[in-house]
Amino acid sequence: QVQFVESGGDSVQAGGSLRLSCAASGFPPLQFKRYCMGWFRQAPGKEREGVARIVGGVGSTYYIESVKGRFTISKDNNKDILYLQMNDLKPEDSAMYYCATRLDGSVCSERFWRGDDNYWGQGTQVTVNS
Repeated sequence: QVQFVESGGDSVQAGGSLRLSCAASGFPPLQFKRYCMGWFRQAPGKEREGVARIVGGVGSTYYIESVKGRFTISKDNNKDILYLQMNDLKPEDSAMYYCATRLDGSVCSERFWRGDDNYWGQGTQVTVNS
């Protein structure tokens, strides 16, 4: 059973930085690198949104426009950890952040980006104060 544990969330001032980590377990050896994975977030009263994703294997990345140039998603395939480096944080970045995969291949499918049947962690809270 694949499981994720996110960490690294905190309360910071606008302009600050955080690095979120998502420690994965339950992947067969050397399989963590194969799968599309991503970070999603949900603020109170708002819909969950995908923030960044990384393709399995080659590691191509995609970011939503509002975080492009500020956030970086990466994977440590030796340690089975997914990261999200967040710089120049803004109050609108405040949310619960979740890592996820759908275990349906290396390509990030539309169903994954919609959040259909994903494997989720418990989330880590990011609060950015103005």
